[in-house]
Amino acid sequence: MTDGEFGGAFRDVTGDPFDDALALANGTAPARLRSGAADGPYGARGTGPFAAGGNPGPGDAAGPHHPTGPESRRARPAGAPRPPAGHPATPWPAARETAGRAVPEPPEPGTAALGDALGRTLAAALTALTDLPSFDTSAMDGWAVSGPGPWRVARPAEEDAEPGPAAGILAGHATTEALPDGHAIPIATGARIPPGATAVLRSEHGEVLDLPDGRARLYAPRPVPPGQDIRPRGQECRRGDHLLPAGAVVTPAVLGLAAAAGYDELSVYPRPTVEVLVLGDELLREGLPEDGRIRDALGPMLAPWLRELGAEAAAPRHLADDADTLYEAVAGSTADLVVTTGGTASGPVDHVHPTLRRLGAELLVDGVAVRPGHPMLLARLAPRRHLVGLPGNPLAAVSGLLTLAEPLLRSLAARRPAAPYRAPLAAAVHGHPHDTRLVPVAYRDDERHGLVATPLHFHGPAMLRGIAAADAMAVIPPNGAEYGAEVELLELPWPASWSAGWAAPGAPYDAAAPSGGPA
Repeated sequence: MTDGEFGGAFRDVTGDPFDDALALANGTAPARLRSGAADGPYGARGTGPFAAGGNPGPGDAAGPHHPTGPESRRARPAGAPRPPAGHPATPWPAARETAGRAVPEPPEPGTAALGDALGRTLAAALTALTDLPSFDTSAMDGWAVSGPGPWRVARPAEEDAEPGPAAGILAGHATTEALPDGHAIPIATGARIPPGATAVLRSEHGEVLDLPDGRARLYAPRPVPPGQDIRPRGQECRRGDHLLPAGAVVTPAVLGLAAAAGYDELSVYPRPTVEVLVLGDELLREGLPEDGRIRDALGPMLAPWLRELGAEAAAPRHLADDADTLYEAVAGSTADLVVTTGGTASGPVDHVHPTLRRLGAELLVDGVAVRPGHPMLLARLAPRRHLVGLPGNPLAAVSGLLTLAEPLLRSLAARRPAAPYRAPLAAAVHGHPHDTRLVPVAYRDDERHGLVATPLHFHGPAMLRGIAAADAMAVIPPNGAEYGAEVELLELPWPASWSAGWAAPGAPYDAAAPSGGPA
């Protein structure tokens, strides 16, 4: 596991831009920012380099999330961006609720072939169209037997390649000929049980002996009870049985169940369509950062993430920092949701707010009391069409996805909200005095608390190293949470623990060990 990713305590990572921003929000700028760095690590735009920050320095002062962090208030540094006067940020819980209710009702459902239904939401309950299994089947390779043993076994002729009573019964081949009492016939797994058969004797449990008269007898080491290794008709369900409710998400397993139950197509809600607009002249799409330009980290991340949330998202479009270009892109979009990255603050090239004003959009959420991700926004472009403005820093953008985009897409896709999940913290986490914090965490086993959420380092708004190893984002209330306190968790659409955080099976967990997996 990568050095510094997490440890036995949630220690300060000095140089973390989120810590700097948190300190500035509290009016307690770290010493290294009190002179010579008036504009802070992001500049006036608030969406600075994705790799801002640095490695922790052993001599640096504790940051504001450390229990010994500074508490005294100081004046705002010169040049730091000021929030709009008279514009309070929306509390984080209220912002999520607003996003979840932005669409008053689900879209009109339709039908989709099984191959196109993955990830959609069932618009009608899934009921069985047939018994499962639809006939008595063999659960094992062996012999179908009738009555108690020993049993007479017919020998197939060498040239007999056709399935039937002599050669045995294969899956997909049925026989209507009854099996007489005291007889046995070879049978394959999944094959239909012939009339008259009372059980299946597994191939490894039976022995066929040749008799002097040329006939063969099948012997079993113990009596074979009736029904042994037979899957009776309707064992899993009967025709008309309720299998899944409306509102269930179609997973690969649901597709398999639907096919087995007789479906060729399903009644589902359409996937919401999303268009991603990545803003910024400073972004490179390939190669190494150079000449003050940085790699675009959000373009490769957002579309797959949105697809995991049930959306249909094309490859992102990269736009220059130009007001007319952004206006034309948003005005011309037909997507249910437009997602923009960066440009949500009030700097000279932050064009999202002016664009929304030109379009006559309704701002539903304009700034959220959450760290990271404070300048996120949600606007209604038209009935059932919305825009989510994400901050330009990667982890701040993830915060915006979880806060605004996920609840909105859930409503657009007619998905049910996930049941709230809570777990105790493996370490204390310092909080913002007024805002909610979202902190990447990984699941670990704790002798005292069982499954716990371990806060990860590299959690600044410009960092992805922590979230890449995370299982969830912990919701830290204002003023923080102590060790062992249960907090709400926003689980990510994929597990990361086995690839990035868990020790090898059977290995003891060392809280002080570097994280990131074996080298």
